[in-house]
Amino acid sequence: MSAAKKFLMYALLILAALLMMFPIIYAFLISFMQGGEVLQGKLLPEKVTLDNYTAAFEKVPLLQFLWNSFFVSVIVMIGQLAVSSLAAFAFVFIPFKGRNLLFMVFISTMMIPWEATMVPNFLTVQKLGWINEYSSLTIPFFALAFGTFLLRQQFKTIPLELYEASQVAGISRFLFFWRVVLPVSKTSLITLGIYSFLTTWNMYLWPLLVTNNEKVRTVQIGLKQMQSQEISSQWGVVMAAAVVVILPTLVLLFVGQKHFQKGLAQGAIK
Repeated sequence: MSAAKKFLMYALLILAALLMMFPIIYAFLISFMQGGEVLQGKLLPEKVTLDNYTAAFEKVPLLQFLWNSFFVSVIVMIGQLAVSSLAAFAFVFIPFKGRNLLFMVFISTMMIPWEATMVPNFLTVQKLGWINEYSSLTIPFFALAFGTFLLRQQFKTIPLELYEASQVAGISRFLFFWRVVLPVSKTSLITLGIYSFLTTWNMYLWPLLVTNNEKVRTVQIGLKQMQSQEISSQWGVVMAAAVVVILPTLVLLFVGQKHFQKGLAQGAIK
C-alpha cells in the first residue's frame, strides 16, 4: 500500500472516530460550563472548575446510585457466568435424551422481546416480596441464553476424548469443569463478563419498575431524577453526572476491548 493511500485511510479512520466520540467529548466539555455558556452554544468552557461535579453529588445521592449499579452489575455478572458456564457444560459434555431439542428451545428464547416477559416477571417478583430489594435487580437475569450459546460454542472446541479420558481416570465432572474447561475458556468468560456488566449497568426500565427507594435505585434512574428536578436547566451539572456514569463503562471497554472481540470471534467459529 502506498504512503498516500495509508495517509488517506488513517485520516478517514481518525475522522470517523472523532465523529463517533464527539457526543461524549462535548458532554465532557459541557460538564465544566456554566448554564449561560451552554445556552450560548459554546464548545469550550471559559473557566475549568469542578463546581458542576460537586453539585451533582450534592443534589442527588449519586454516590449511592453508583454503588447500587456497581453492586447489581457485579452480582449479575457473576450469576450469569456461573449459570451460563454450567448450562453450556451440560449441553456439551453430559449426554441426555432430548439435549439438542432442549438447547434449541433454550436458544429460541433470544427471539422473545424482553418487554413481552416484563409483566409476568414483575408479578413474580411482587409475589415473592422482592420489590425494593437487590434480589429483584439481580436474580431474574442470571439465566442468559446468549451467554450459554457463547460458552457452548467455546466448550465444543475442547476434544470430547479429553473429557472421556478424565472420566476413565476417575476425575469428577465438576473437577474437569473447574480445572480444564474454565481455564481454556478464559477469553470467552471475560467477554461474557464484560457484556453482562455493561448491559446491567445501562439498564433503566426494569429498575424503574421494581424500585421506588433511593437506597436500591440504580444510577440510570438517578440521572433521570436529576433531569426532572429543579436543576434540569443546569446542563453542566447534568452532564457532570452523565460523565461520572459513563466513565466506568468506557474504561471497561477500552481495557477489555481485545478480549471482547476475540471472545465473540471464538464463539462464532468452532
